[in-house]
Amino acid sequence: MTGFVDPTKEIFAAFRADDRPGPIHMLNLVRLRARAAYPDGREATGAEAYAAYGRESAPVFAALGGAIVWRGRFELMLIGPEAERWDLCFIAAYPSVAAFAAMIRDPVYREAVKHRQAAVEDSRLVRLAPGGAGAGFG
Repeated sequence: MTGFVDPTKEIFAAFRADDRPGPIHMLNLVRLRARAAYPDGREATGAEAYAAYGRESAPVFAALGGAIVWRGRFELMLIGPEAERWDLCFIAAYPSVAAFAAMIRDPVYREAVKHRQAAVEDSRLVRLAPGGAGAGFG
């Protein structure tokens, strides 16, 4: 089975079309390949390739006002497919949909994302509207 690595053009168009004002949060769940799959055949682990993505994309992410607002370590799937596991779990905040879209278009980011594509076996990227914290569910 092929994992999910990049958004489809249709989904990205829907993402852009819903350009409501204000910040967005992006929940990232990432499963890395044991060995990165670079088209040029270079050798690296998935973790090494993803680290390169992080290093190279960080200046663009920061310049556009992005920040990691939550990070956690996956331990156990309590509800969901038992075999599902995630190597990286974090929430990235962006000041707007336009800021996220600008990151994707940036030439430095476009070069850096090649490392992500080589590193990732499967992923989920979920757009969220930030909400308030509280003591209760729902």
